[in-house]
Amino acid sequence: MTDFRNIWMPLAERFYRAAYYLLESQQDAEDAVQELYLKIWKSHANLTDLRSPAAYGMSLLKNICIDRIRRREIRKAEPLEAGVPLADAPPEKRLAARDILKKVMEEIDRLPQTQARVMKMMVIEDLDYKEISERTGLSQVHVRVLISTARKTLKQKLRI
Repeated sequence: MTDFRNIWMPLAERFYRAAYYLLESQQDAEDAVQELYLKIWKSHANLTDLRSPAAYGMSLLKNICIDRIRRREIRKAEPLEAGVPLADAPPEKRLAARDILKKVMEEIDRLPQTQARVMKMMVIEDLDYKEISERTGLSQVHVRVLISTARKTLKQKLRI
């Protein structure tokens, strides 16, 4: 507990400033930092040998912010009535969502075999890098590179 308080809490202002810079919203930045501290707290027993807690925290925070930005963009791209799940959406919106999903899956199938495999594990099975690495026997770094490359390719092909 004292390690957490002494190591991580003094970094809160730095984390907030970085999150605010990336998210451009006070509320989103506060939520991102809170999510960061929750992740750190859950795994703080495994983080005792970190050389640079600030760098590790910034890396986690960057990923949290990127996820929030992506979710924000998805919400903008496919506006639905507030609180209405896709299943309850009008038929034309459900059809459009199915068409988009079909196009994405077709493009994933056109990727090189390894990229397609890890993308499906991440998107469909909702596995994280570590789990994909364990299942495929690839290093986590290699999995990250494959996912990143696949995302870039899909982005170009789908013009997202």
